[in-house]
Amino acid sequence: MRRIQAGLVVIAMAAATGLSTAANAQTQCTASGAPDNCQVPGTASMTAGRVVMLQMSDGTTSLTAPTPADFDAGFNSSAGPTLTVSANAAWNLQIRAATPSWTATNTAADAPAWTAKPAGDLRWSIAPNGPFASLTTSDANLFGGSATAAAATTLYFQTLYDWANDTPGNYSLAIVLTLTSP
Repeated sequence: MRRIQAGLVVIAMAAATGLSTAANAQTQCTASGAPDNCQVPGTASMTAGRVVMLQMSDGTTSLTAPTPADFDAGFNSSAGPTLTVSANAAWNLQIRAATPSWTATNTAADAPAWTAKPAGDLRWSIAPNGPFASLTTSDANLFGGSATAAAATTLYFQTLYDWANDTPGNYSLAIVLTLTSP
C-alpha cells in the first residue's frame, strides 16, 4: 500500500509542475537583437462594489437657547450641520433619535431638569422654513439620490418648548444618521 501512495504523490507533483510550466509559457516571450521587440498580452480586472460616504460639517449642534418669546411661541429654530453624501450608486440618508427621550442634567438645585423630555420635541427639516418632522426612534427618510460626487444639504432643527415642563437644565439628544445604498 505504501508504494502505491508514494507513486501517486510523484505523479501529482509532476502534473502540477507541467501545468505551471504551460501557464508560464503563455506569459513569456523572447526577443534578440535590436530593434526586435517582444509583447506579452495581459489584462487587468477589478470589481467595484457600492461605495457610499457621509461627511458632516460638525458632529455637534448647539441649539439656540430659548427666550421668553420662544416659550410663548412654543419653539425656536437652529441651523444644524451640512451633510454631504458621495456615492457610486443610488443612496438614501435616514435620521432618527438614538433614544426616546433627551438626556437631562440639573443646573439648578431647586428646579430639576426634565428627564422625560421626548425626542419628538426636536423636529428636523432640510429646508430652513420646513416643513418639520418630529424625531422618533424609527428611521425617517432625510433625502436620497443617485450616484454623485457630492450631494450636500443643511439640516435644520426646531426645538419645542413648554413653560411647565422645560425646566432649567442641560439637555442633549443623540441623533443617528444612516446612509444606505440599496
